[in-house]
Amino acid sequence: MENLKRNIAIVCGGDSSEHDVSLRSAQGLYSFFDKERYNIYVVDVKGTDWHVNFDNGDTAEIDKNDFSFVMAGKSVYFDYAYITIHGQPGENGVMQGYFDLIHLPYSTSGVLVEAMTFDKFVLNNYLRGFGVKVANSLLLRRGEQYNEAEIEEKIGMPCFVKPAADGSSFGVSKVKNADQLAPALRVAFMQSDEVMIEGFLEGTEISQGVYKTKNKSVVLPATEVVTKNEFFDYDAKYNGQVQEITPARLNPETAAKVAKETSRIYDILHANGIIRIDYIISKDKEGNDVVNMLEINTTPGMTATSFIPQQVRAAGLDIKDVLGDIVENQF
Repeated sequence: MENLKRNIAIVCGGDSSEHDVSLRSAQGLYSFFDKERYNIYVVDVKGTDWHVNFDNGDTAEIDKNDFSFVMAGKSVYFDYAYITIHGQPGENGVMQGYFDLIHLPYSTSGVLVEAMTFDKFVLNNYLRGFGVKVANSLLLRRGEQYNEAEIEEKIGMPCFVKPAADGSSFGVSKVKNADQLAPALRVAFMQSDEVMIEGFLEGTEISQGVYKTKNKSVVLPATEVVTKNEFFDYDAKYNGQVQEITPARLNPETAAKVAKETSRIYDILHANGIIRIDYIISKDKEGNDVVNMLEINTTPGMTATSFIPQQVRAAGLDIKDVLGDIVENQF
């Protein structure tokens, strides 16, 4: 019966440079969800403009007091929010804090984990304490003085300059010598008040999704990322300048090692919903594979061609069932 179906809000948009990417993820999720089981609504959030987008092009304003809206003269209340905002306020804990205040279950981890995973420098240093291998890095805040020679000595060249809190590779530069640091920092500071300078890791880039419920732990097949660009930048991610191979071409021992680390990191963070962890598989002096964590995406892309749907298909699972598992785990 219609009135027994849960009302699900796919919360998208946001205030970052990834707004339009988020809308595409929302459309992907809308197509994936089981409409016979749930009433699905797309909620576009940008600044203080929060509204439901209907299929016919109409919109309805969201009442921020309780996240409800009016349709055909009646108030509609949500049972669950599936957050697919890439960037702020959906990936940094702000939206999660709002939903906590109004007691609405949601698909991501809580405020602390979201805030921590959104800040690459904080996350790397936190997980390093649990034995997770990450690249050397340092943090610069807007207005701070820096010494190019000291940075080169500590981090080495080449290195990456990236906003400490942003996604989609906006503002990221690969720096090959100290002379390139200043322009790279200017670009990164356009995106964030804090910038991370991170050592370069040579190797194979892979990305692996994972989710857990009360009853199951699902580590999805990893995806190998092959691009002729300098790195996996915005064009590689969204304009097709990349080859994505699922499952990744790893030897079985390394694949098992990565899957174990993915599951372990999920548990360290006490994460919720689907997260995606990016790695570089480098080689040690003896030629053995070394698993280095790059970053964690707690609201990974969910278009039909995004990594997670690819990995779900490769695992022989139905994305409709996966989303159902994640929603029902909160009830």
